[in-house]
Amino acid sequence: MANSTHVAATTDANFETEVLKAGQLALVDFWAEWCGPCRMLGPTIDTLADEFAGKMKVFKMNVDENPATPSRFHIRGIPTVLFFKEGQLVDQLVGNHPKDTIQQVIEKHL
Repeated sequence: MANSTHVAATTDANFETEVLKAGQLALVDFWAEWCGPCRMLGPTIDTLADEFAGKMKVFKMNVDENPATPSRFHIRGIPTVLFFKEGQLVDQLVGNHPKDTIQQVIEKHL
């Protein structure tokens, strides 16, 4: 799944405690095994997780295994990256974006 030690899996069961109560900016990458663009985005997410370690938390959620959370946030296409701060959704990116684009969103909310 993730090649970075700074990326954690999150599930419907622990989303509230892990992500919404993270106490800092949290990035969640919603993905699936069969999704080509998701696999292309993975290394970018891993790199950003390493670069921003300590400043934000990074999670991946498999939408096939965890249908409730994507439904709750009206995710229609993957990959979708959601950004949460203090339990609130503050930004989102749909599709495979370049590292610079994602980094700008992160820095905007730090």
